Amino acid sequence: MSVGLLIISHNDVGRAMLNATVAMLGVNPLRVALMSVTTEDEPDELRQQARELVREVDRGEGVLVLTDLYGSTPSNIANCEYAEHQVNVVAGLNMPMLLRILNYPKLGLEELTEKAVSGGTDGVMRCPGKAP
Repeated sequence: MSVGLLIISHNDVGRAMLNATVAMLGVNPLRVALMSVTTEDEPDELRQQARELVREVDRGEGVLVLTDLYGSTPSNIANCEYAEHQVNVVAGLNMPMLLRILNYPKLGLEELTEKAVSGGTDGVMRCPGKAP
């Protein structure tokens, strides 16, 4: 078994990042669900949809939920109550985070959550300027 992954993001940001990451790796080793949030969506319906998606991807090892922006509607939806499921939520979705997660599919929920945070953090850096 492995941890399930749910990505909740504005519009199709999560889908685009996942597709690009899987294209780079050539494989998606985790059970993944995607949820796109728009300004027209009803928050209560989104929370119910998120609960259903957690149920779908949880195979007994828990679910890591990623969201794009802390404090936004996708983040608030990600932080709803998931009765009977072990769920960790990480905000700040980026491709280095996804690469790290998909490279360690056999880790447990806590370890995979730490890989997500470290991958996302370590993947953000200032690039050196051009040489004169």
